[in-house]
Amino acid sequence: MSIRIQRYIALLSLVLFLAKIYAWYLTGSVTVLTDALESIVNVIAGFIGLYSVILAAKPRDTNHPYGHGKVQFVTSAVEGCLIIIAGLFIIYEAIFHLYEPRQLQKLDIGTLVILSTGMINFFAGRYAVSNGKQYRSIVIESAGKHLLSDAYGTVGIAIGVSLIWITKWMLLDSIVALVFAVIIIVTGYKVLRRSMGGIMDEADEALIKEVVGFLQENRRPQWVDLHNLRVIQYGEVLHIDTHLTLPWYYTVLEADTEIHLLEEKVKKHFGNKVEFFIHIDSCMPYQCKLCAMPDCKERKELFQKQVPWNIENVQKDSKHGKVN
Repeated sequence: MSIRIQRYIALLSLVLFLAKIYAWYLTGSVTVLTDALESIVNVIAGFIGLYSVILAAKPRDTNHPYGHGKVQFVTSAVEGCLIIIAGLFIIYEAIFHLYEPRQLQKLDIGTLVILSTGMINFFAGRYAVSNGKQYRSIVIESAGKHLLSDAYGTVGIAIGVSLIWITKWMLLDSIVALVFAVIIIVTGYKVLRRSMGGIMDEADEALIKEVVGFLQENRRPQWVDLHNLRVIQYGEVLHIDTHLTLPWYYTVLEADTEIHLLEEKVKKHFGNKVEFFIHIDSCMPYQCKLCAMPDCKERKELFQKQVPWNIENVQKDSKHGKVN
C-alpha cells in the first residue's frame, strides 16, 4: 500500500511541476518560478521516496538485522536539504530581479494554472499525511506535509501574483518571492531536523506516550511493572524493547504465555509490524505492596496501590518500588 501511494505522489509531482513551469513560461514571474522550483524538489523527493519505500519494504537479512526501514530517514534528510537549496536559489533570483525587474505578462492565466495545482496538492497532501500516519511511514507523511506546505504556498503566491496584476508594481514580484523563500527554507529545516532525529534514534515522545498509555489501559494484574522501555520505529516496523516484571514463582511456560499476551495486545492495536525484545524480571518482596495480583500465596506485604505506568517511570532502568 505504501509503495502504491508513494508512486502516485511521485507521478503527481511530475505533472504539477510541468504545469507550474508552463505558468512561469506564460508569465515570466519570479514568484511563479518560486513555486516551480519547489516542485522540482517535490519531483526529486517523490522518486527518491519511492525508492526508499521499496527498499524499506524488504525483509531483514543478515546484513540488516533491523530491516531496511531506516533508509526513509536518509531520504527525508535529502528532501530537507533540497528544499533548503531551492529556497536559497529563489532568494538569489528574487534579489537579482529587484535590481532588474522584468515585464510580466498573462498573469491572469498563470494565476489560474498555479491555483489549480495548489488545490490538487492540498487534497493529495491530506491523503498522504493520513495514510502516512496510518501505515507509520515517515516518507509518505513527510511527502504529504510537503505537498500541503506547497499548496498553502501556491495559494499565497497566487494572491501575490494577483496583486502584481492589479497594482502593476513589478517589484512586488521579488518581494513576494523572498517571503515565500524564507517559508520554504523553514519547511526544509523542519524536515531535515526530524530526519536527523530518526537517524540518531531520537526518542519519539508522542509514540512512546501512545505505547505506554495503551499498555497501561490493557495491563494485567500479574504484570507487576514495566521498566527500561525503548521504542524505535524504522519505516513501518515498530521495535519495542522492555523489561517486564512477573511473579518470581512463575514457570517458564507461564512467563512465556504472559509475553505472548502482551505481544498480541500491542499487535492488535499497532498492526502486525511490531518486533519485541522482552526481558523477564522476577518480582521482589518490596514490590508486594504495589502488586495488584489477587490471591498471591507468596505476598509479604498487603497491597496498597499499583504504580500507574507513565512515560517517566517505564523508561527508568529500575524496578518500581525500589529504594536507591
